[in-house]
Amino acid sequence: MSRTTPQRIAIVTLGCSKNTVDSEVLMRQLDVNGLTLVDDPNTADTVIINTCGFIDLAKEESVNTIIEASEMKKEGRIETLYVAGCLSERYRADLEKELPEVDRFFGVTDFAAILESLGGSFKRELLGERHLSAPSHTAYLKISEGCDRPCSFCSIPLMRGKHASKRIEDILHEAAFLHELGTKEIVLIAQDTTSYGLDLYGERRLPELLRELARLRRAEWIRLMYAYPSHFPLETLDALRDEDALCRYIDIPIQHIDDAVLKSMRRGITRRATEELLLAMRERVPGIALRSTLIVGYPNESDAAFQTLYDFVKDFELDRLGVFLYSQEENTSSWVLGDPIPHEVKIERRDAIMELQREISQRKNEQRVGSAMRVLLDSVEGEYAVGRTEFDAPEVDNEVLIPVSAFDGPVPVGNFVDAIITDAFEYDLHATLRR
Repeated sequence: MSRTTPQRIAIVTLGCSKNTVDSEVLMRQLDVNGLTLVDDPNTADTVIINTCGFIDLAKEESVNTIIEASEMKKEGRIETLYVAGCLSERYRADLEKELPEVDRFFGVTDFAAILESLGGSFKRELLGERHLSAPSHTAYLKISEGCDRPCSFCSIPLMRGKHASKRIEDILHEAAFLHELGTKEIVLIAQDTTSYGLDLYGERRLPELLRELARLRRAEWIRLMYAYPSHFPLETLDALRDEDALCRYIDIPIQHIDDAVLKSMRRGITRRATEELLLAMRERVPGIALRSTLIVGYPNESDAAFQTLYDFVKDFELDRLGVFLYSQEENTSSWVLGDPIPHEVKIERRDAIMELQREISQRKNEQRVGSAMRVLLDSVEGEYAVGRTEFDAPEVDNEVLIPVSAFDGPVPVGNFVDAIITDAFEYDLHATLRR
């Protein structure tokens, strides 16, 4: 590099936790190459935008962020603008035509090319090491990349490629690295955690991985996300039940419950099999919190199919739930079905289910009042310390609010405290410290 002062780099990360991990890996590489990381793009020489291209809203956010950064470059506030990630991987040719202000576009795994363009080099000896962008007490750990599932609505394989598991020893190494950074909660993520190991070992080895991580004792909480319901290895439940470090929690996106919709979605599972799996989870792991996500407004979701979904939510009472509107994605197999359900109907269906879920969540939270719970403190917001129980993932689930006045000194953010639940709301619990 010709410059005499270190290059200042800001990375703007959009989208899911998988993108967050990718940005953290890149940040570690940039740091080792002598490039200065800054949080504020306004203080940077180069801005790298790690985009999301999954659904319409995410794509719109990514494009708007690129346009804002392009204006910064036009005004001379930054020197260089790079765009990477899923949107860039999927629409690079179109973006290059429409956004000439961007200096270069990169795909989802083009770390070496990004570093080379900045005068650095990719250090393979740093594999498994990251620069945590969030508070270090909680960290995501990606156990595989890509996806082999044929879901009709999903564009992830177009952007992330085929399923590719990390070796168990590499995951354990990364967990040890996170431990050195002070991580107390590891959140296991992938496009499909259920299929972990199938490509490497010829069999699903998620149960073994969970037990190995738990026995390594590099985190006090290990949380499992994004488990695909079809071909879920039931031995995973035994691990969740037996190992103290494994949270009694699982995120399992079922997307729908009506058989005709599931078949069109190409989910590889029926309503009966889905319900049997969820019941097995509750039977084999007493007290487990089940989180799921649903899609409403899929092209063949009739009024009757939606009612089937609504009734399932009402009867089964999932602990945590998110609902997304169907987004028609080009080059997916559902593209040919069009997008016949009006947007306002999709919103009505989403709101109906979420109103139902609010009532369910309120009742379940009220059952916690008076109980003693272990809470991991994430932050301080105003007069409250904000934390979570083992039944709640970061960013998406319930929070526990403890008055700052309950602490004898500074709030020990990033640490565990014992609390007594004193009050319950739809998505929050209020508590005091257990003395």
